[in-house]
Amino acid sequence: MTSQITIIGLGQIGASIGLALEAYKKDIYRVGHDKSMTTAKEAQKLGAIDKVHRNLPNSVRDADIIILSLPFSEIRDTLKYIAEDVKEDALILDTGSGKATVYEWVQELLPAGRTYIGLVPVINAEYLYKEEFGINAARIDLFENTPTMIATPVTASGAAVDAAVTLVRLIGSQPLFTDLHEADGVMASAHLMPQLIAAVLSNTTAGGSGWGETKKIAGRAFAEATRPILHQEGAASLVEAAFVNRQSIGFKLDEMIASLQQIKSLLESEDKEALQE
Repeated sequence: MTSQITIIGLGQIGASIGLALEAYKKDIYRVGHDKSMTTAKEAQKLGAIDKVHRNLPNSVRDADIIILSLPFSEIRDTLKYIAEDVKEDALILDTGSGKATVYEWVQELLPAGRTYIGLVPVINAEYLYKEEFGINAARIDLFENTPTMIATPVTASGAAVDAAVTLVRLIGSQPLFTDLHEADGVMASAHLMPQLIAAVLSNTTAGGSGWGETKKIAGRAFAEATRPILHQEGAASLVEAAFVNRQSIGFKLDEMIASLQQIKSLLESEDKEALQE
């Protein structure tokens, strides 16, 4: 029996999931939706999906699994919009930040009988430094031999967990089990903090005095340190994700501030050996 998987959001992650599932077209019918019809059509042309649905509710009506690969700031509105069209026993997965919050939204907005599980896919290291973004960065082996965290609420059934594990394995990844809050903590450290730090460095330098001259010689080190800004899904999503993860972010910011203060103190005391250590 063929299962329908609907992928909402056909950027790098969503389209790459679709591409990885192409080998299983006999058993999986891939439906795609993106707010950009150009992107959706390109995903179909690449072979990432079998059908494009311009209408969002129609795209999920027959779906057994719905994958939300969206900026965090768009997830709640999307769930609200599709709520009445998600069939009973459907599994909702997402690939973004704020797993505990998304779970609360699913509980609040969707009828009973629908299950949420969060995914944190890791990109193949071969593609970490590629300069392409969005659907242009989609690859069939984007998750090959990498872990994918599966953040499972206590309310998830065994069948739903099995379905999530099967999907993760089909895209070439290795399941790594966790809970919602642990996943949020990891995302805060590994995904959100680098973006916030890059924004701070950019604002401190480019927004400060002397930038007119400094920008003429800013090279590789500055480019690499501020590069995470390019990977964020817009300021609104970064703000929303940081807000719902504010406890984890606050703890990590305290640690970083303490480290920066220590460096400043060692510089002021001219303690080269301690600074090197």
